Amino acid sequence: MNRIYLFLSLLLVSLLTTQAQEVPHHISNVAIYDFIDELANKGIIELNSAIKPYSRLTIANALQKANHHPSLSKRQQKEVEFYLRDFNKELQPGKDFNKRFDAWYYTDSLFKLTVNPIIGGQFFNNGNATEYHRWGGAEFYGTIGKHVGVYGSLRDNHESRFLGGSDYIIKRPGAIYKGDGLAKDYSETRGGITYSWKWGSIGLHKDHVAWGSGYSEAGILSGRAPSYGYISFKMTPTKWLEFNYMHGWLVSEVVDSVRSYPVYGDDRRIYVSKYISANMFTIKPMKKLYVSFGNSIIYADTEFNAAFAVPFLFYKSSDHTYNSWDNWVGQNAQMYLDISSRQIKNLHLYTSVFIDEIALGRMFDSEQQSNHVALKLGAKANDILPNTSITVEYTRIRPMTYQNFVPSITYTSNSFFLGSYMGDNAEEIYLSARFKPIRGLDLQASYTKVRKGKDYMQILNDGEIDLHPEINPEHERRGLPFINEERYTNQSFTFKASYQIINDGFIFIEATKNDFGGPDMELYTNPFYLEGDNILSFGMNFGF
Repeated sequence: MNRIYLFLSLLLVSLLTTQAQEVPHHISNVAIYDFIDELANKGIIELNSAIKPYSRLTIANALQKANHHPSLSKRQQKEVEFYLRDFNKELQPGKDFNKRFDAWYYTDSLFKLTVNPIIGGQFFNNGNATEYHRWGGAEFYGTIGKHVGVYGSLRDNHESRFLGGSDYIIKRPGAIYKGDGLAKDYSETRGGITYSWKWGSIGLHKDHVAWGSGYSEAGILSGRAPSYGYISFKMTPTKWLEFNYMHGWLVSEVVDSVRSYPVYGDDRRIYVSKYISANMFTIKPMKKLYVSFGNSIIYADTEFNAAFAVPFLFYKSSDHTYNSWDNWVGQNAQMYLDISSRQIKNLHLYTSVFIDEIALGRMFDSEQQSNHVALKLGAKANDILPNTSITVEYTRIRPMTYQNFVPSITYTSNSFFLGSYMGDNAEEIYLSARFKPIRGLDLQASYTKVRKGKDYMQILNDGEIDLHPEINPEHERRGLPFINEERYTNQSFTFKASYQIINDGFIFIEATKNDFGGPDMELYTNPFYLEGDNILSFGMNFGF
């Protein structure tokens, strides 16, 4: 017993004396994420890139390790020095370093705080009309003592003509639009508080999460859906093991007719409660090789369930305890695997597998299979020529992946897929060439080809496939062929140039040529992009 008390005392002392504040850095700052990835591909740092966002401390430590490394090019060394003007705040106790511009920065022995405005605008021209998106707000982040991190932001957005939407196959971040006409507004607030120690952290957030390797997008959790509230838990008890967990409060947009009620001539509509619980184990069997695996569950039509809040469980089995193997009663579980290898210098090889449903006994039976799986394969090579990178990526999403015949437990939030922007029964080929000739200048050319087949869930909902009560309805969802009919296609060529003038301050220009096709072209494409094949945009931003 005395040994137990001694162990707990030492653990408590460790937690109270270790400095390890965690403040997430948002995934929309593509420039710093790509540069950290570049350092990892070059072999200077090691990185579990399947879990994002990274913390500011993670980025700071990576930059510190890379600083003055002999294999850095002149441009890369200047990039490191440039970014350390910002992220040295996590490493330096005071102000005595070459610090970036901030609207307000305060530091003392207990408290550090940074406050900055967020401002930006982008114009879009399709050859027939010019529209714009402007946004503005503010953000703050800081630390209290040795363990607590805090951050928050608010931005108000206006689009002269709405350019996104959950119905469309488009990579624009999800937004909850307000307004009756084509011009629409939306706002977004993000933030959180974390408590960290040497080998772990816990946090309460409203933010975006991206899980899974990929450069076109992540395939497990893409981060495209509007931000939602979640609890996070992370631990790294050894150098070869990392564990991540989250429990989130999603938005079902399914009206609970029992709890809704009339008020003043209208209806008070209350949505069905909807949650996600997800975990990811990452092991490093050898240097620069990361193997991640985990599972998640979307559960709804019930109150918060403590079983799904246990970080390490296999949630499908837990669901069987509560719902007796009955899919009409049960919840929606998923599994996934991610492998990331940087063992060859300047080459990142990766694969990501998302399993919504699979039956091993009939997986090779074309008429009975229910292989609801999303697969991503890719490779990125750096410095084939100096300061260049080439990315090749393929994504294949089989029918019914991310879907569910119970509307409240689909793999969505605010009607946006938590996984791929394409939805199910689709594939994507993504090619990219990137050139960074000088510090801050990023030139990128990319090609994307998307194909999408029938929407089987809509066909089921429309009653075009009979669901006989006397037969297990799951049988009607077996043997669905992959893209046996092209309903939507698009080939797009994009060139983008951006320059980071000061930390978090960018100017950019982008040109895209689209080639849409298929009978569902209008169903899946925002009308603005159908009015002209060539889209030219340019803009600037400060902050994220």
